[in-house]
Amino acid sequence: MNVEHLVTGFGYWAVFVLVAAESLGVPLPGETALVAAGAYAGQTHRLSMWVIFAVAAAAAIAGDNIGYWIGDKGGYRLARRYGSKVRLDERKLKVGRYVFDRHGTKVVFLGRFVSVLRTYAAFLAGTSKMAWRRFLPANALGGILWAGIYTVASYEAGSALRHLSGKIDVGLGVAAVIAIAGIILAVRHATESLSDKAEMAYPGPLE
Repeated sequence: MNVEHLVTGFGYWAVFVLVAAESLGVPLPGETALVAAGAYAGQTHRLSMWVIFAVAAAAAIAGDNIGYWIGDKGGYRLARRYGSKVRLDERKLKVGRYVFDRHGTKVVFLGRFVSVLRTYAAFLAGTSKMAWRRFLPANALGGILWAGIYTVASYEAGSALRHLSGKIDVGLGVAAVIAIAGIILAVRHATESLSDKAEMAYPGPLE
């Protein structure tokens, strides 16, 4: 998928569709589209930086809320019914609910700035039954700040950002691998403790 061609051909629509799709759980390059649009606007001034920001923020918030709704209405039921087939038993579902009940706003807000979490945080929040009244403010604030930072940075950087994009991708890829490995180890280390706390918080079977 040539994101730059989509941005130059479809402008704001490309940004909205790709950002919204990525946010609701489809692994598409939404952030890449935002950066490409910002850089294109900075170079050519054929797009407005402010409109790009507004479109990206709206798409992020809308996509995340759709992802949350899908997780809330379908993800939880699927996890309860078929989770055991992929080692997602009730114990792990309780841990997920416990984490989102206690730290959901931080996960949703910070997840907007982490590639993997950006795609799945909203869906996981819905699946873990995080209250929507807590989800929405964290989601909206994260989406607005994310859109603003990346729009302004890419607009100001312009062509320099494009020239450095390959090196940036490699660097971020290495950092992501290290971060994910660290997260996996931390989660494994804390699973027993979290499982005990989750069982105390939600004794008996989940509804």
